Amino acid sequence: MNLIIRLLVTAIVAYLLTWILPGVQFTGFGGAIIFSIVLGLLNLFVKPVLNLLGLPLTIVTLGLFTLVINAIIILIADYFIDSMEVNGFLWALIFSILLSVVTSLANSMFSDKD
Repeated sequence: MNLIIRLLVTAIVAYLLTWILPGVQFTGFGGAIIFSIVLGLLNLFVKPVLNLLGLPLTIVTLGLFTLVINAIIILIADYFIDSMEVNGFLWALIFSILLSVVTSLANSMFSDKD
């Protein structure tokens, strides 16, 4: 159940961010749900490989290269999803930063306090 809530929170936040950011668009809320599923899969399989390959740059930049890796993951998701449009790397970077911050805040409100 926790996974479904996290996917829905990510989809809602991503869909709402498209109203704020003109460089990122979804054709509908269904596209945002597909995006959250694809993003979860990319974070599970592709992101660890990119983190390992980018480890020297991440160390040199004191962790800031992780933001670039997150933007690359967003661009890969855009490549696979027809109902999503990202207009360049800068919009992917801004979208990934805002998505991470707002999703973290929203997930902390819905998490179990055990």
